[in-house]
Amino acid sequence: MTAPHAGLDPRTPVIVGVGQVDLSNQESPPSASDPLELMAEAIRRAGTDAACDRLVASIESIRVVSILSARHPDPGRLVADRLGIHPADTALSPMGGNSPQSLVSSAALDIAAGRADTVVVTGAEPWRTRQAARRSGVELDWTPVDPDQAPARATGDDLDMSHPAELAHGIAMPVQVYPIFETALRSAAGHEPAEHLDRIAALWARFSDVAATNPYAAVRHRFTAAEIATPGPDNRWIGYPYTKWLVSNDRVDQSAAVVLCSVERAESLGVPRDRWVFPLAGTDTAEALVSRRRDLHRSPAIRVGGRRCLELAGVDVDDVAHLDLYSCFPSAVQIAADELGIGLDRQLTVTGGLTFAGGPWNDYVTHSIAAMVGVLREDPGSLGLVTANGGLISKHAFGLYSTEPPAGGFRHDRPQDAVDAEPGRDAVVEHEGEVTVEAYTVMHGRDGEPTQAIAACLLPDGRRTWATSSDAALMATFVDSEACGRAGRVAGGTLALR
Repeated sequence: MTAPHAGLDPRTPVIVGVGQVDLSNQESPPSASDPLELMAEAIRRAGTDAACDRLVASIESIRVVSILSARHPDPGRLVADRLGIHPADTALSPMGGNSPQSLVSSAALDIAAGRADTVVVTGAEPWRTRQAARRSGVELDWTPVDPDQAPARATGDDLDMSHPAELAHGIAMPVQVYPIFETALRSAAGHEPAEHLDRIAALWARFSDVAATNPYAAVRHRFTAAEIATPGPDNRWIGYPYTKWLVSNDRVDQSAAVVLCSVERAESLGVPRDRWVFPLAGTDTAEALVSRRRDLHRSPAIRVGGRRCLELAGVDVDDVAHLDLYSCFPSAVQIAADELGIGLDRQLTVTGGLTFAGGPWNDYVTHSIAAMVGVLREDPGSLGLVTANGGLISKHAFGLYSTEPPAGGFRHDRPQDAVDAEPGRDAVVEHEGEVTVEAYTVMHGRDGEPTQAIAACLLPDGRRTWATSSDAALMATFVDSEACGRAGRVAGGTLALR
């Protein structure tokens, strides 16, 4: 048995085992990609990773990241049945990529308070198999969803993430909005369009370098910046200025699990000390709706939440050796890096990011935490920061980790009042008249042809509204030149440039 860590509170939460599964490139039988089996396998692997054959049996709470591929009311209970265990608690998160880190933080708080001793956070998303089955009309032999199953404990409520001004124009999907953040970033930086595309492609090429060495990544090819930036049959425009290799990749079959214990439980189970990684601090924040934000290239919620997480641990961002910034799109990474004071020349991922490692909807951060645990074990005493983002840069969670325990125990905060005190804008659902284009995108079809321009626009009095256009000349102007700052007029929700 591992000797006790001298002077350490026995209630201190510690991650002792992690597991990941990636079947994205395997021709496995469909039953292997049942999300329940994927989660069970990830938990088994976490037990092996902890070098403890009693760990899985000790689990008292299974907390599942919300799954899109199969919406069981209580997936944790069904996973427990597969594992042959009987946890007292099962829980299910709301939607959002922030959920895994939020679940880890809440598990750490429960362990520290004595409400639990062994908790697993897990999720799975076999979206590749689910979508392939739908296209071919195949019925998957997965565990059927029973709508009458008693629901798991809900860990939170879903957050409204779209303003009526956006919904009035059919603007709700991340792939419509994150490119708009990108052109806002480009305009604020004063970059020429081609120069900016080269910059973000180079950033993403470095992400692909990491994915190429990640055994659990869905795409392990090293891409050049030119391959990423150049549109073509295998890399079509999605929402300008993003090509396919600049957006999250949901074509994955993946699962991950993170097991936390109290130090007392870890010692009693005999988990070797070299497996331990401590959560030091965590925070959660939420952003205003996109239409109400002061600037589309900024995020007060990331700035306040991320910096508060570091403050709780008594460290500065320059003290953090390893980073995984949530990377559904390049704009998310750039905004987070800017708000946290992190240079883009640093390596900003430990997985390869959601394009290359994989974007299993809400569950990516379970993978990034699992990967961070491995990185920190290889670099004892160093610090690792994980950021998590849900919606349209809407919901955020932050976690700081190390193999060294926190001096004052795990600390957590929700500094929402400071976020809410930030200035915003009023939004207008319907506007007729003069506007200035603030930021924009051009959506493209599967044939690579432009289909619709979407623009965030500012009224002369500073309020924000939205407009669209399917005019070929306007869409060409948006793609071929910088249109941020251009004068225009909105009539019937349609934008025309002056």
